[in-house]
Amino acid sequence: MSNEEKSFLDQMEALLEQHDYAQLEVGDIRPGIIVANTPQGLILDLGVKRDALVPPSDLAKLEPEEREALKVNDEVSVYIVNTDQPDSLIASIHMARLNQDWIEAEELMKSGQIIEAEIIGYNKGGAIVPYGHLRGFVPISHLVDISPGMNDRKRQQRLAKLRGEKLPMKVIEVDRQRRRLVFSQRDAQKEWEEKRKGELLAQLQEGDRLKGRVSGLRDFGIFVDLGGADGLVHISELAWHRVDHPREVVKVGDEIEVVVLKLDRAGQRISLSRKRLLENPWSSVERRYKVNQLVEGTITRILDYGAFAEIEPGVEGLLHMSQLSRGNVEKVQEVIQEGETHLLRIVSIDPQRQRIGLSLKAVTTAEQIEWMAQREATAVIKREPTDKSAAAHVAAHAEEE
Repeated sequence: MSNEEKSFLDQMEALLEQHDYAQLEVGDIRPGIIVANTPQGLILDLGVKRDALVPPSDLAKLEPEEREALKVNDEVSVYIVNTDQPDSLIASIHMARLNQDWIEAEELMKSGQIIEAEIIGYNKGGAIVPYGHLRGFVPISHLVDISPGMNDRKRQQRLAKLRGEKLPMKVIEVDRQRRRLVFSQRDAQKEWEEKRKGELLAQLQEGDRLKGRVSGLRDFGIFVDLGGADGLVHISELAWHRVDHPREVVKVGDEIEVVVLKLDRAGQRISLSRKRLLENPWSSVERRYKVNQLVEGTITRILDYGAFAEIEPGVEGLLHMSQLSRGNVEKVQEVIQEGETHLLRIVSIDPQRQRIGLSLKAVTTAEQIEWMAQREATAVIKREPTDKSAAAHVAAHAEEE
């Protein structure tokens, strides 16, 4: 090789080396191929003259499963930490991933996209959620379950209860310089619920059986969280027996099984039933009751022509005015009142039409006296107010006989 050729090659090598140095700066993020795993750290080929070294101190900042996933010949992005070493570059996988998380967080804030984030801790000011390799913060004012007027003790209890829960979140602030990443559940909740409800409505079919959690009680029924949307169980669909208020049957937080009665996809409403999954007491009425049998009945409704009496939860019989007394009765309330319990005789059973006919006048005085004596013997702690009305009826009945 001539001196002239050697000089030219030296100049080219110097130019390439200058290009290498100029090409990479501290803060750059580059993809590289892992070429070796040494005690000094990972060696990466970045496609430039010098290899990059990721020291053990940086690898220690990764999760164990992340470290185990780093294999020779894999491609991985690194953050250039130092370019001053003549034989290698110092790089960081941890910082590259942090930087990528910051970029994605900024994109989430711009797009307004909702994500699910798990509450992993809390302090006086709010909750802590992870986002990749970053830690985000949810101020108390942006948590749905915590109201402004709540005292400190209750606030801390609510925060503690949220630990481990996955909640919908929106990124509302990203500040790399201050290492500040702020989320809001409140901003995300309504949109998230509508989205999940739409997804659930698209999947559900009438007749589907589901498990859900009771999320609210109202006079007219209960709301059940089906895992993304709430459905309504009307009070008439809670049980086969009469329910005056849902609290008699369930409480908030209970997990119950329900069946889908009706779907209104346009109005995004889901109608559910609990009682349809319970045994209908009328299905075995004919097996458990016979005509002429004596039963206890509690007066539930009074009508112009008589009254309904519940003889067991879900089974009511009609006590017609003509069956109240052997004497003339002009008004039902002359003989019975709503809420009273009486000894009655079954005079007819029609299980297909779910009807039972009851009679008060067909009960003899002896039967009344025996029944009252039994009730007196069992009423050790509390004497029922119906005893007085029953006694009055026995007296009236005896006069008629």
